[in-house]
Parts: sequence; C-alpha cells; structure tokens
Amino acid sequence: MTENSGRLGIPAGARRDPAVPGAGTRAGVARSPALHLGLLLATLLTTTWAGAFHRGVNLLQEPGNWPVGLPYASALLAILGLHEMGHYFVAARRGVRVSLPYFIPVPSYLGTFGAFIRMEGPIRDRKAYFDVAVAGPLAGLVPAVIALLIDLPGSPAGGSHGMVPASSLLLAGIHWLATGSVPDGPLTLGAVAFAGWLGLIVTALNLMPIGQLDGGHIAYAVFGPRAAEILGKLIVGVLVLGGLLYSPHLLMWAALIWFFAGIAHPPAQDERTPLGPGRKALALVSFALLLAIVIPWPA
Repeated sequence: MTENSGRLGIPAGARRDPAVPGAGTRAGVARSPALHLGLLLATLLTTTWAGAFHRGVNLLQEPGNWPVGLPYASALLAILGLHEMGHYFVAARRGVRVSLPYFIPVPSYLGTFGAFIRMEGPIRDRKAYFDVAVAGPLAGLVPAVIALLIDLPGSPAGGSHGMVPASSLLLAGIHWLATGSVPDGPLTLGAVAFAGWLGLIVTALNLMPIGQLDGGHIAYAVFGPRAAEILGKLIVGVLVLGGLLYSPHLLMWAALIWFFAGIAHPPAQDERTPLGPGRKALALVSFALLLAIVIPWPA
C-alpha cells in the first residue's frame, strides 16, 4: 500500500500503512536500507513461524523444522513484496519521492500486518496519484493468482472449516481454472494457497475507494476530492450498517479503515488535468477486480 507523509497507514491487507517518521528522500532512494532489510528479515522469521504453526509445528519447541514454514512465508512475502515494488518503481518513474517498502513483522497467526511504502512531499497531479496507486494491487495480484493455481488442486475438500471457493467470484474462477470445477463446500487450503487467498484479501482491501487506501487514491484521481470523500464516507457507513445488522467484524474493519486510511485525501499540486480514457478504463478494471473478489459465485 501507499501512504502519504503525515498519515498513518496499514498493512497490505487492511488499509494503507503505518507511518514511520523521518525526512523525505529522493525518488527511489531508501532513507535507511539497513532498516528496510532488517524489517524484511524479521518478517521472514515471523511468517516462517506462522507457516510452521499452520502445519502443526511450534518452532519454539522444534526450531529444526523451520523449512515447513517456508512455502507460506515465501508465497506471502512475494505477494506483499511485488505489491509494494509495483508502487515503488512506478512512483520513482513518475518523479514521486518514495521510500523502499517497510514490512511489518508480527508474531501472530498470519506472521505480518503487511507492508507499505511512503510517498513524501507534494504529488504533481492526479495522474501520478493514479499510476502509483493502481500499480501495487495489479502487481501483487499476479503472484497471488499463481499461488492459488499451483496449490488449489492439492487442497482437500470436506469438513466444517476452511475456505469456500464460491464465497468469491474470483477465487471460484481461479479454482475452476486450476481444477475444472467449483466445489460447494469448504476446502482446507494448503500453505501456498492460503497465502494466495490472503493476497486476494489484501488486493480487495487496498482497492476499497476510501481515504488513502490505494482505491482511495484511484477514486480521488478519477472523481476529484469532493466526490471521492463522499464515496469513502458512504462505504464506511455501509460497513458500519453491515456490522450492526449482519456481522460485528464489519464494525472492526470500518474502525480500522477510518483510523488508518481516513476519509480525506491530500491534494495534488494540479487537480485539473484529466486522466484520459486509458486511465479511466484501468480504474474501472480495478474496481471490477474489487467486486470480483468480494461478490460470491452465483449459486
């Protein structure tokens, strides 16, 4: 995810990303390569631990079995890393001052809260906001789909727990491509497929057109500041309503998005230059991708 200096952000799976204090840097130049590398290695450790835990191995008790956690860690870091490097390279090319990715290691079930980069200083125009924002989700989607195509055929069906492919139009379509069918019941996802599913969730969350999420940047670039802010408020309102009437988990997501991504959007130096038909078409594709992830497969 991308984040503007002065705001908090979130992992590649919730909102934008947690802010890290510091002065700006030149485009494409890291403020402290050692810090970024250290966070990456720490996240490799925590995601390896989480991957082993998913396989029933506690690395605190069996440290020699660490290789069992590597498939999950490798797949998830590839997804998060390519997402952020998509932002990074496009930002550097568009002349936006940007940091290297900050990975967020957390000794938890997932092993990480994602990753983010920081855009610092004024952004030239809405085209720059759009290009940097859309690059991350599209880049991260590629390894997520590959991970699912590779591992879904080996994911056994049955049981009362697991992921139901039909809960997501895109996941069901990928399962159909990988196996030739869409099961009605849940699957017990393998480590790599689970990382791929998390990649789809990260993509969907980032593409929500709210505040400083990637989708918020896209909405700002397409619709302008006022309409984008109204759209963000409406979506947060829908999440709150859904949390009250359907699932309390939606209240948690509404609160996290409101706190981390906000609703307002920092202005570009030039807010008048139109995007052009190509970028507008790509915006439609990005929002269609969001819907494909969150809408279930038709029964």
